[in-house]
Parts: sequence; C-alpha cells; structure tokens
Amino acid sequence: MVGTGGMAGAMAAAPIMTPPPGARAFLDAAGWADAEILPLAGDASFRRYFRAVAPTRSAVLMDAPPEHEDSRPFLTVAEHLNALGFAAPRVLAKDLGQGLILLEDFGDERMREAIEVDPARETSIYTAAIDLLRDLHLHPAGPLPPYDMAVYQREVALLPEWYLPAVGIEPGPGYAQAWEEVLAPFANDQSVSVLRDYHAENIMLLDGGKLGLLDFQDALAGHPVYDLVSLLQDARRDVPQDVESAMLERYGPHDRAAYAVIGAQRNAKIVGIFTRLWKRDGKPRYMAYQPRVWAYLERDLAHPALAPVKAWIDANVPADKRGSLWDNKAL
Repeated sequence: MVGTGGMAGAMAAAPIMTPPPGARAFLDAAGWADAEILPLAGDASFRRYFRAVAPTRSAVLMDAPPEHEDSRPFLTVAEHLNALGFAAPRVLAKDLGQGLILLEDFGDERMREAIEVDPARETSIYTAAIDLLRDLHLHPAGPLPPYDMAVYQREVALLPEWYLPAVGIEPGPGYAQAWEEVLAPFANDQSVSVLRDYHAENIMLLDGGKLGLLDFQDALAGHPVYDLVSLLQDARRDVPQDVESAMLERYGPHDRAAYAVIGAQRNAKIVGIFTRLWKRDGKPRYMAYQPRVWAYLERDLAHPALAPVKAWIDANVPADKRGSLWDNKAL
C-alpha cells in the first residue's frame, strides 16, 4: 500500500472523527485516564489516528479495526527498527482484539512541511534521509515477507485494472510479460528491509536531528533502490532534479537500471492505486498527483532497460490519456 499521510498527517487539517467505543477504557487501563482524545488524521486505509493529550504528556492512539487491518506487521517492523537504533514509535500499550495501539508521539514537524516553511533546509533534510537509508542498508533484511516477482506483478497490474478503464481504454495483451522481462534481473534481490512508503509525508523531524519513521507496516525484504525511488520520486511533492542527483550520489554506488525499472514499477502501481482510491473509495483528491507520477513514469520508461514496457505503454496508452489529462481537472 502506498502511504497517504496516516499518522504523519498531524500537520494537515484533521477530519471529523469519533474515537472508537473502546478507546476510553483502553486509555484508562493503560494509565492514561487523564488524557483527552483529540482527532489527528485519517488514512487511505481503514486506520485512523487520535492524539491522547494529558497535562504533561501526549501519545498517538492508532485505531486499526481488526476486521480490516492486521496490526501485527506494524509491531514487528517497529520492534526491528528500534532494535537497530532507528526511531520507530515505541508501543506504549496495545489491544489487538480491538485494534487499538498507543504509540509514542513524534510531534508535528513533518519533513514535507518543514521544507515548505524553510526551503533552505531541503538539501540538509534530504541528506539526513539518505544517510538513514544508507545506515539501514548496512543491515540484512528483517523478518519480513519477500518483495518478489509475484508482488511486483500484482502491484503493476493495478494500472490496467483501475487506471485504464477510468480513461476509457481496453488494454491489449502482453503487459505482464513485458514487466516479467524487465523485472527479472532485480526481483530476486531481497537483501534489505524496504519500508515501501519512505517519503516526505512519512518522515518526522525529531529533537537532536534524528528522523522518525512512520507508516512502515507494509515493509518487505527487497531491493535497496526501492526506498530511494520512494523518497526521490515522491508522488506528493516535486523533488528538484539537482537534489535527486545529489542524493543518489550521496547514497553511493547503485544500479541505475534498477533505479529506473523499480521506479517505473512503483509509479505504475501508484497510478493504479490513486485511481482505485478515487473510483472505489471515494477519495478523488489523489488524482491531483497523477501528472507528477506520470512524469516520473515516463522519465523512467526512457531507460533502455524498460524498452518492453515502454513499447506496451506507447501502444496502449495515448499521450492524451496520461498524466496531463488530470491537470486542473474537476472530478
């Protein structure tokens, strides 16, 4: 799943939300009887977040209804990251039967808004984010499912499944085969923990220059360049190309073909997911990101390693049915 704010949405206007029925008793049992429950943020999934505010402390209450969300992967990844010295929210209390988890509060200084307020910080903040990835990639993958060909294919299938019908296109054959060919050299690399939604809306700026990590519950064991793509081809904000180039250089040696191929894979997935959020879930605001995501996708497709997929896209998706279609479009 592509993260869309989630717990990191504290800086945005919080939707009107009512705490789940068991929230009060859960907080009381956890030693937070003096806390007021305030709405914090919604999510593209069924998760919702509240802030428990007591006179001298605060925490984040995650409501993940167990009939819709399995919170165990979140807990596993958080424990793994903390054990390695990275800042994932500490779990203060949990009741998985109700889908309630009380988490350490990372505050409200999110990477995206920090850069918007002070653009001069952009390079230094991205540098810190790249250095975190370098450090994470010094460790072998955690106890995570594999990011394998089956997952890659399931994700790219979202583009013909959701986007193409939305623009009136009946896709031709050969899509999966084209992806199989271009992904084959990279799909067996499962060497590092891939957070999957590592971008400016899921990174918090903490005291002492440390970065707080959010929305990592879908982490898998996969290729090192995936989170580079997630950070530097950000669906929600423009990353200047000089910053992208500088950050790739800072990260160090990496496979440029892999960066393009996995970049195209991720962007094709996002095109499909954002359309699904509109068509299935009634959240059309994500379509405003499509021009940016398509621009990333077309840039990635220009790499020779993606020739089979580029040929399929060119044959099946006319230029006027791509990202520019959504510029200033009222849905």
